[in-house]
Amino acid sequence: MIFAEIVFPGWNPVAVHLGPLAIRWYGLGYLVGFIVASLLMDKMVRDGFLPLTKAAVSDLIGWLVAGVLLGGRLGYAIFYDPRMLTNPVDLVKLWEGGLSFHGGLAGVFVASLWFAKRRRVSWARVADGLALAAPPGIFVVRLANFVNGELFGRVAPAWLPWGMRFPTDPAAMALSPELARAGPLDWHAAYAALRANGGWARIAPQVPLRHPSQLYEAVLEGLVIGLILWLVYLRRRERIGAGALGAAFLLLYAAARFLIEFTRQPDAQFVTAAHPLGTVLGPLSMGQLLSLLLAACGVALLVWRARAGRSSAPGAPL
Repeated sequence: MIFAEIVFPGWNPVAVHLGPLAIRWYGLGYLVGFIVASLLMDKMVRDGFLPLTKAAVSDLIGWLVAGVLLGGRLGYAIFYDPRMLTNPVDLVKLWEGGLSFHGGLAGVFVASLWFAKRRRVSWARVADGLALAAPPGIFVVRLANFVNGELFGRVAPAWLPWGMRFPTDPAAMALSPELARAGPLDWHAAYAALRANGGWARIAPQVPLRHPSQLYEAVLEGLVIGLILWLVYLRRRERIGAGALGAAFLLLYAAARFLIEFTRQPDAQFVTAAHPLGTVLGPLSMGQLLSLLLAACGVALLVWRARAGRSSAPGAPL
């Protein structure tokens, strides 16, 4: 074994300060994701695959932004922190974190369906376009999760050569008053000071090595799924039936997320003495339960498009 661990880099989650406003890499990740999605859908319009105009793509992006933010926030409240629903003001505190991918995807579904009905275009083909456009954004946002030190994985086995110790780990905050005072959002300065004065070296042996599950998600959910879908698109574009790529995305993401959940640390509110692994239904975590639902939606989309017309031409309304 070459490495016993990889040191968490501790990059500043804040990209730039504009007066009192802190622009975080996480927010920039979403911005980059939407910009890249717009460029990719413009290409699909030029290819004749997406039955839209450049102006319509811009309109769609606006709807998608609203769908991701509203759906992601409501999904987080419903699936992960129902207490937020009792105080609606908490729902708008996006700077405190808390966006559910599955909720955001539900928001995208509603927004894209509304858009397709208004524009009188095939929603199934729009879904194909979104399936091709989404993976780069997923990749970038998962990298931003890593920079934030959030959504880290479960304790890694001793043989894993790339385990990491996160300053946002509850164990680290229990050992360091500086990290505890800074909290999970503003840990960077305290972590940098501890590394500089040797404080981190003293407490690190007591902080568990964990899976960098954010990176697993970036690679599988963003990079690998994106490459698979784009290879299919580039090789078989003329023969792709409406809705096929959308269904493939749902199934591939569900499979990737289901597997990664075995290494991802469950949300603290689900961890109890009776359920130390944070399971919510039998052996399943909330992420796995939602991923099974997502897979069912993918299968339903395949069945629906098959019934709507197996011989429909690419781009035909469905």
